[in-house]
Amino acid sequence: MSAVFFHCSDDKHVILDRTGAAMDLAEARLYAEQLARSYVMTPSVEDWRNWAVHVTDDIGTEIFELPFTAILGELH
Repeated sequence: MSAVFFHCSDDKHVILDRTGAAMDLAEARLYAEQLARSYVMTPSVEDWRNWAVHVTDDIGTEIFELPFTAILGELH
């Protein structure tokens, strides 16, 4: 298993994951969804629609990106 990092950002903010975690791709996908959900569910004035989780490897190469809108769903 490789170390993966879960950075969150929008066009104005960046939250860096400086510790990472050892997991496989399936676990990383699930964790990214849980991370986005935890931000969205925390009471805040932040508009999470433009945020994304950027999952990278230990050298900084992006493995995948999960937009928070995947958790929020479509606006009606």
